[in-house]
Amino acid sequence: MKILVTGASGMVGRNLLADPRAGAHRILEPTRAELDLTDRGATRAYLARERPDLVVHLAAVVGGIQANIDGQARFLADNLAIGLNLLTAARQVGVPRLINLASSCMYPVGAPQPLGEASLLSGPLEPTNEGYALAKIAAWKLAHLLSAQAPDLAWRTIIAPNLYGPHDRFDPVRSHLVPAAILKIDAAMRQGANLVEIWGDGTARRELMFAADLADFLWRFHDRLEDLPDPLNVGAGADRTVGEIYQAVAAALGFEGAFVHDLAKPTGVREKRLDINAQTRLGWRPATTLAAGLAATVAYIRAAPLP
Repeated sequence: MKILVTGASGMVGRNLLADPRAGAHRILEPTRAELDLTDRGATRAYLARERPDLVVHLAAVVGGIQANIDGQARFLADNLAIGLNLLTAARQVGVPRLINLASSCMYPVGAPQPLGEASLLSGPLEPTNEGYALAKIAAWKLAHLLSAQAPDLAWRTIIAPNLYGPHDRFDPVRSHLVPAAILKIDAAMRQGANLVEIWGDGTARRELMFAADLADFLWRFHDRLEDLPDPLNVGAGADRTVGEIYQAVAAALGFEGAFVHDLAKPTGVREKRLDINAQTRLGWRPATTLAAGLAATVAYIRAAPLP
């Protein structure tokens, strides 16, 4: 099978391609210089030339909570352009199978927990990441509507929780929760400090999933997308407080200090745990515990030390 993976250099893409099952396929993994998804004409020309059997759409402009707050317009505009250009081009050239990766931030801020797929579009979004969430919602709806025009197309949107693991983005501005915690605790240890700051009061709850587990799910179902509902939550089915996650990261790094809370900083949405009943009916669950996943992530950064 010829498979186009957008965002192949990102965390999920690199975990997807590191899986042994990738070797059975011809994988297209263009860089941004080779395929600029914000360029409609270039995107259309690339798909018309390559005509992949499957597109796994992972590319996105992403960032942590402060980056989302500061870049709302960019996160909305760039991700809208990426989704619109790729999906319309895929429909025009008749790509038969497509996986569109989405995010739990698409759910309304006040939706009942756990977050069931039926809650989408039922209320306002979390203000701190509204731009990104709107773009992801638009891509889901566009993919659904375009594929509905041709019932022989198997296009599905997968909604994932907070992902982490090797090849994550370890950047002070753009990191998500786990890499941000690793950066802070690692810096404290190198400086001999015994206090690490946590934004907010630490009681907000987050669901985490190891990126290699998501890659496993995608390989498990890439050739039978017809069996999946659209959209589909794929998650761990459990959450932890931000404070507990920092404690788990500290244990993985061997940090024995304490934490202090900056209550002036944003906490983000209080809770977002995915309802994984539909996933469970498919007979799949992630295999990696948080402790094992953090250990693998720490081993990764120690093999390629942080700046």
